[in-house]
Amino acid sequence: MPNAVIILAVILAALMMVVGGATGIRAFMSIILNFIVLFLNIALISWSFPAMAITIISSLIILAITIFMGSDDDRITQNAFYSSVLVLVVLVILIVLIKPHLMIQGFGNENNEDLEGMSLLIGIKFNDVMTSTMIISTLGAVAEAAIAIATGLEELIETTPDLDLAKIFHHGYDIGKEIIGTALNTLFFGFFGSFLGLFTWYVKLNYSFSEFFNNKIFAAEFSMILIGFIGVISTVPLTAWVIQFRQRHAEKHDSV
Repeated sequence: MPNAVIILAVILAALMMVVGGATGIRAFMSIILNFIVLFLNIALISWSFPAMAITIISSLIILAITIFMGSDDDRITQNAFYSSVLVLVVLVILIVLIKPHLMIQGFGNENNEDLEGMSLLIGIKFNDVMTSTMIISTLGAVAEAAIAIATGLEELIETTPDLDLAKIFHHGYDIGKEIIGTALNTLFFGFFGSFLGLFTWYVKLNYSFSEFFNNKIFAAEFSMILIGFIGVISTVPLTAWVIQFRQRHAEKHDSV
């Protein structure tokens, strides 16, 4: 099994180098760096460091790695990073507010067999682990949406330098609406694809709709996918606003 994983990783690296060139190589390196950051995030939380603080710091690093290693244009990467940070702030506030009402931390009844004989007294609050998971699970989709909107708007600004500031926001909003459907479907099918086996098991166990929908494992994953949806949608106006704000600041600086 490890050999198959290594083979797939080599194929991925080769394709990224052939198709993406230098950008593809940087993107592959960003995957490795993000994996290291995620591993450190898990290790530090397991060593009883504050989960929220460690997760926020890790999230900022992951966003920086993903965005700045994904494009050569400084304006695009800066705009995308600033807007992604704003989205991260919104999501953290949202998660902190709704987390006590979700009651999805810990394990479901379906995990009992796997956990039998293991101690759960590990000195870590499962509530904090769930918070970290919910925050980190949204980062990829948010960064992707921010990069797409920032790239489209920067190209528009370059081709139309006399574009009105109000129209910049409007065009950014239009670009965002075009990518929302694709981004949301990516999250949606990724969620259902990864849990297809579990869903089949639920059906075989004759779960009712209420049991299915209120199952802790399903509720936890579905909550994360909804938060990801909110993050992607929030990226649209925030990225457009960041670009509009920075463009206005640049025009004022040039006029002085």
